[in-house]
Amino acid sequence: MIFEVMGTPSNNREIKVQQLAALGFTWADLEDEAYWIDQLVIMEQRAYVELIHAAEALWQVFDKAARYVIGRRHLYYLLSIPEVLWEGLDRLQPNPERFISRYARFDFTVSQDGRIKLLELNADTPTGYVEASIATPWLCEQYGLESPNKAMKEHIRRAWEIEAPDYAACIAYGQHKEDTGTIDALVAHSGRQMTCVDCLDLAIDEGIVKVGEEHIISKMFALYPKEWMGVDDGGEALAYAIEEQLIQLFNPLHAVILQSKGLQALIWDLHLEQSELFSKWEHAAIEAYMLPTFTSPDLTGYYVSKSMFGREGGSVELYNEQGELEVKDEAGFDTSVFFERVYQQRADLPELSFAHGTKHLLTGLFVLNGVPCGILGRAGGRITGNSSQFVAIGVKRD
Repeated sequence: MIFEVMGTPSNNREIKVQQLAALGFTWADLEDEAYWIDQLVIMEQRAYVELIHAAEALWQVFDKAARYVIGRRHLYYLLSIPEVLWEGLDRLQPNPERFISRYARFDFTVSQDGRIKLLELNADTPTGYVEASIATPWLCEQYGLESPNKAMKEHIRRAWEIEAPDYAACIAYGQHKEDTGTIDALVAHSGRQMTCVDCLDLAIDEGIVKVGEEHIISKMFALYPKEWMGVDDGGEALAYAIEEQLIQLFNPLHAVILQSKGLQALIWDLHLEQSELFSKWEHAAIEAYMLPTFTSPDLTGYYVSKSMFGREGGSVELYNEQGELEVKDEAGFDTSVFFERVYQQRADLPELSFAHGTKHLLTGLFVLNGVPCGILGRAGGRITGNSSQFVAIGVKRD
């Protein structure tokens, strides 16, 4: 068995919640609901080692594929990237190899017999950083285990030492607990003196981005999904500011290519063609760790359909062996009203028994400054949506 659940929930949950809040994880309980599961999942070391190997290989594959897309507008269209971003994607120089995004997270399903399959890559605005970098090491210590996540802070520091943003932003900064806490933790771990702002307080005039009357922003990290520039009021103005290099946004604009689930379909297509874009080793990694993914409904049964830019499970539909809809996420916003869908062979999440019931475990792995370095557990239904819970994952040393 790759995973086992340890511990029992404390009779003094409130004390632990307060301790986690003091560390910076202030949403262990949200609106009187438990977001954090007061138990620990232990992962076998051999599986963790293979997970790191898979992430290293796939990160290189995705980087190559994203660079292949740059400048090919028919592929921008295929990947459902909003047209307002195309000019910037063509004109701007991407980051060096392996660093198109310096802040990303793979989401895997890891079965109890050790099979690892990639579900998706969030290479633009992944959350869960506080849970992985702050809460998980502390919770592992409570069980006498070392956490492999301790290096996350140093990788963030190195990333932002290079990118050097002066501002950090999210929507509803100071009000939205999770995004605010994520921004605050990233800024603290960067070691930089930065100003944190609400995206909704920004003004853009002829490409100049300001907060207030006098403060011009030229370098900013933002937990703001870039695809929404094709939808939101002011999105076109921000896209213009980026393409004219009046502001540098981190993650950089090209991270939107990695973010599109359509890139997984392109990678799979290039793999089927045995494209020379990838080495034999990379083709082997695609075959081993990726799932057949297509931009049209070519799969006849046991597959998943989801928006190319869906988040928090909002557009996910699971189909059974007969090709009939089995379950869909009803709580999240279905972004397929704006973006095209992909169709992916289904690989279910493993079921684990917790004190408060059986849940399906999603295994996230952060890639910070090009290095796979932080594991994140989320437990919920067959679709990992907004109602899923955080559970710390530790690694059992041999």
